[in-house]
Amino acid sequence: MLELGQGNGAAAPADSDLIKDVSEATFMADVVDVSMTVPVIVDFWAPWCGPCKTLGPALEAAVTAAGGAVKMAKINVDENQGIAGQMQVQSIPTVYAFYQGQPIDGFQGALPPSEIEAFVTKVVEAGGGQMPDGGLDDALAAAEEMLVEGQAEDAGETFAAILEQDTDNVAAFAGLARANIAMGALDQAEAVLNGAPAEFADAPEVEAAHAQLELARQAENAGPVAELRALVEAEPDNYQARLDLAQALHGAGEVEAAVDELLDLFRRDREWNDGAAKTQLFTIFEALKPNDPVVLNGRRKLSSMIFA
Repeated sequence: MLELGQGNGAAAPADSDLIKDVSEATFMADVVDVSMTVPVIVDFWAPWCGPCKTLGPALEAAVTAAGGAVKMAKINVDENQGIAGQMQVQSIPTVYAFYQGQPIDGFQGALPPSEIEAFVTKVVEAGGGQMPDGGLDDALAAAEEMLVEGQAEDAGETFAAILEQDTDNVAAFAGLARANIAMGALDQAEAVLNGAPAEFADAPEVEAAHAQLELARQAENAGPVAELRALVEAEPDNYQARLDLAQALHGAGEVEAAVDELLDLFRRDREWNDGAAKTQLFTIFEALKPNDPVVLNGRRKLSSMIFA
């Protein structure tokens, strides 16, 4: 479960070459050698370290936003006490920046987002580079990719770190909610959405997250697909069973089958239960991207029924 600014300090981003977990055995190759051409920020952390849980994801977001102008190495001090001793790490989190094989800057303890961004920018400039204009957009894209690849916790940490830097980032609010939904932390997802600024209420990203949350709530209470399918076959006019089956199918990841079931229910009785089939269809459509083939085909079929 993720809250704003929280994570486990050990999230692995989608670009494994940009941000790496480094050990004593790989320190020379992944830090010293790499730093000969591009600066490397080294984050000394531990799973039990509270401040690390905020600093780590914030650093990752800033490094990702740098677009390759700086790289990051994460070293778990519990597992790599030798290198931590050599670097005279007295407390954690401790961060060093390496360039051309030597430490050039560093700090101890957690920093506010503005200072983290300033630190990363300074390191990038020390290496002769500059921060790209894309900035947080690149970090958002990376978080979205993590979510697509099933790395929900990592994505959530990156979205939270982005919000630490930009509290009005509507895409990050929605992304953080969706990451919690993907992890099954529905109450936390609802808390995130409820905590979003009022002006975000009508934003498409937030509306989509609300729809996904509603569908996830339904899935929690959905019955077994096989039993509901058998019930529908035995009782073709049991419309509640058809609606329940559609919800169960969606909860099982069979989105297209759920849409087909709802279209069939709409065809049988579009007015049943105050138009429940149409309402459920719109909830599914809203939860998906507008150009998703399921949405395009579903809307086309629904329109053909409505205007037939």
